[in-house]
Amino acid sequence: MARTDAAWLPDLILLTGITGFLAHRIALDLLNAGHAVRGSLRSMDRAGTVRDALRPHLDDPDCLERLEFVLLDLSRDDGWTEAAKGCEAILHTASPFPLEQRPKDPQAVIGPAVGGTVRALRAAKAAGARRVVLTSSTAAVANGPDPGGGRPRDERDWSTEGHPGANAYVLSKTRAERAAWNEARRADLDLTVINPGFVLGPLLADEGGTSVAVAERLLKGRDPMLPDLTFEAVDVRDVSRAHLAALAGPSTVGRRYVCQSGPLSFVEMARIAREEAPGRRIPSRQAPNWLVRLLARFDPALKGIVPTLGRRQAVSSDRARAELGIDFIPPQEAARATFRALLALGR
Repeated sequence: MARTDAAWLPDLILLTGITGFLAHRIALDLLNAGHAVRGSLRSMDRAGTVRDALRPHLDDPDCLERLEFVLLDLSRDDGWTEAAKGCEAILHTASPFPLEQRPKDPQAVIGPAVGGTVRALRAAKAAGARRVVLTSSTAAVANGPDPGGGRPRDERDWSTEGHPGANAYVLSKTRAERAAWNEARRADLDLTVINPGFVLGPLLADEGGTSVAVAERLLKGRDPMLPDLTFEAVDVRDVSRAHLAALAGPSTVGRRYVCQSGPLSFVEMARIAREEAPGRRIPSRQAPNWLVRLLARFDPALKGIVPTLGRRQAVSSDRARAELGIDFIPPQEAARATFRALLALGR
């Protein structure tokens, strides 16, 4: 079913979690490419907000005629099969991404992530939509055994349950992706998985997510010192391109694609924030690791980052560059675009 020519325009694509930071961009790119989109919401009250966010960025405002909405919940069976009816493909982006990586109840994160993924693939099977593209994460790749030989982790690698960095979010993405591959094999579905790093980049509206919340926290100078954390970052525009490229080509079926453009530390992000907002007091001093560990005893939000202090989770995006043709935007540019968007919104 999948084709590589630009003329392939599915009658309808189900895009789950359309209110999300990444899904906003994917919806925009799908509509501008001529696709029809059915976006899932948890409340129909958000439909107007999504339309308003997309409208100024569309090549033609009439594209909104090809956008419709459906109610779905990651934790409930209701409506999934009906939502997928008439769709040729499903892009499943919806998944919890908490700011606190070690919540009191990990199942509050893991359960919806795994359950929603299984529901999406079963709905695809029931509705005859063979093509599925799943948004996973480098979190499902980078928190496992060292591959050895000095090579970075890549699509061959998987995060493991007992790894020190295997917090609730890591487990949610890892278990959800494994469940997706199992379900795809069982149901004979054409699955491609995109594994983005820490997603930054321009906002389409006054939106956000955990990654944007981290950038906003830096911009507002809420922390007197910064932890020794480095992310493999990626621009939201490139992650969206990866989803569309995966959808277009049959050669991507059965493949995982790590998407990251390079490392970006909290200190470097703060430096960029100071350049973009010279009138604000934005600390850029790095906290010693012993101090963060001490504070983590009293601050649950810090407990989740302790295992990754001073550690770079290097992953390779060579496959995405070669097979999806993506020339990734540098991480510094992605961060700069995030700060500029937040400032333009008065945040």
